[in-house]
Amino acid sequence: MQKKYPGTTIEVLAMQKGGSRILFDGIFAAGGITLSQVSNMTGLEPYLIQNWVKRKFVSSPKKKLYSRQQFARIIIINMLRESLQIEAICNLIQVIGGEIDNDSDDLIKDNELYHRYCDMICDEVIDISDKSAVLKAAQNAAEGFEEKNPAEKQKLVRILEIMLYAHTAARLRDSAKVLLSTLQ
Repeated sequence: MQKKYPGTTIEVLAMQKGGSRILFDGIFAAGGITLSQVSNMTGLEPYLIQNWVKRKFVSSPKKKLYSRQQFARIIIINMLRESLQIEAICNLIQVIGGEIDNDSDDLIKDNELYHRYCDMICDEVIDISDKSAVLKAAQNAAEGFEEKNPAEKQKLVRILEIMLYAHTAARLRDSAKVLLSTLQ
């Protein structure tokens, strides 16, 4: 059974730890990617991505090319937008990623947040009804994060927990829709 990387249309046979990093290395081997490439890899319409840039949810591409950070932010928003409002997602990312156009205030880069999330969900099946299991998975995903103060790591752990709950809620909703369609 093929799986897709969260927030993308990119299929893999199995997700493995470090796989999203390898994927990004391949995608960005030649530098930035175009709007049409972002659109193809996310399933989002180009006008929607451009709207997110216009509304400052995503920083503007340089020379019409999107960076790793911009692509990661787009797929994080795409992954969570079925269960959270876009403004809430951007606020969530901003808690640890700082201002959109200022990399110097980032506690963690958007692509690193995405990679840690992917590593978290590929490690094991997480029982989302068990809050301690979710917390443990998020803490494991935050291992190695070099924080300036202890509160920063706790923020990362909390954000990873929120991402897991929101992403799972969207996937459960999709499963319910499929089952519902079989009744009609």
